[in-house]
Amino acid sequence: MIRRPLTALIRPGEPPPGLRDYEAADGYAAVRGTLKDLQPGDVIDRVKEAGLRGRGGAGFQTAMKWGFVPQGEDAPRRKYLVCNADEMEPGTFKDRYLMEGNPHQLIEGMILAAFAIGAEVAYIFLRDEYPLAAKRLRAALAEARDGGHLGKDIHGSGFNLDIHLHISAGRYICGEETALLNALEGKRAVPRAKPPFPPVAGLWGKPTIVNNVETLCYVPHILRHGAEWFRGLGKGRDGGTKLYGASGRVRHPGIWELPMGTTMREIIEDHAGGMREGYRLRGVIPGGASTDFLVPEEHMDLPMDFESVQKAGSRLGTGTMIILDDKTCPVGMLRNLQLFFSRESCGWCTPCRDGIPWIEKTLAAIEAGDGREEDIALLHAHTRLLGPGRTFCAFAPGAMEPLQSALRYFEDDFRRHITEHRCPYANGR
Repeated sequence: MIRRPLTALIRPGEPPPGLRDYEAADGYAAVRGTLKDLQPGDVIDRVKEAGLRGRGGAGFQTAMKWGFVPQGEDAPRRKYLVCNADEMEPGTFKDRYLMEGNPHQLIEGMILAAFAIGAEVAYIFLRDEYPLAAKRLRAALAEARDGGHLGKDIHGSGFNLDIHLHISAGRYICGEETALLNALEGKRAVPRAKPPFPPVAGLWGKPTIVNNVETLCYVPHILRHGAEWFRGLGKGRDGGTKLYGASGRVRHPGIWELPMGTTMREIIEDHAGGMREGYRLRGVIPGGASTDFLVPEEHMDLPMDFESVQKAGSRLGTGTMIILDDKTCPVGMLRNLQLFFSRESCGWCTPCRDGIPWIEKTLAAIEAGDGREEDIALLHAHTRLLGPGRTFCAFAPGAMEPLQSALRYFEDDFRRHITEHRCPYANGR
């Protein structure tokens, strides 16, 4: 039985499988079987039994999310499925790998998800910086239509679906699903007030499900091989595999499909090859730039699953680690991240619009040797003032996660910058 389903057909450096090769590997078999033998509720039940959790960052139960969509005679007839392929989280490149490597897998997953919620129109919301993914998705969508997998009365089932590729103008805030929906409608990409939530009132006010690329790619495999098989792929309570990544001064930065719950040690030492010669591991941002640092002294043998990472004080997020080594200035690293967040803020609420740029300026002063002792307390205060419940959406609280954990684990580095009036990493430690 296949143990790494998402990447089985991906050959790095080679073109993705076309329709004929994908079908030869049982591609679209789940679509044919599902549309012939199952009802939408059956699909939701099987995904629920599998325990599939969203791989975009939040880890919400996928089937539960689908179940929020109104069904029955009184439900709105027009419903939408949207694939969030914006992927602007720093350090994250897993969805790009899937779209470039096997676009038919995503299309099949979208067909099944759309059938489950009763959507006849779907969109792939893709960031503009992914031109190769766009090219390959367009080609695969055309092949799927010509092969009878999209369009009217798919395989004689009475189910209709077309998928449209939307190239985004960008902005990190589009990773927030309601800001994405505003952008898709041609509006300013700012978050919406909730409730109502998108499954009830989303795109153009109609029921809408927004799922991540990696999440959707698992659906065909669950329906083809079964929920028990999927649960058995994981090492703990969370079933399935996960695309884990590592960037920074490791020997072999990259991405790997591994059992959910693989330890940080195995990912870094076995798959990423450990640290480069002359560098020592100091910290890890485990799931993209908006997650709290973990440190090797406490967390190397931590299973990289949703609950374990949360209990350790961080979030699994996208599962793509950013590595901090002992010759990189943590203040400079934090300043770089906060500069990104300050530029990407949508400006909708004051704490985020004004607070993050203030933090970036404070960190720039500390890094340059112009910091003051009271700046440490100021930074601590901002992690609370921009924390959960203080802003319109989760953008600013996410930006505070690496800062608050860096102050916890690396505060001595901040103080050295202030007391020595210089960056101690400027010419090596």
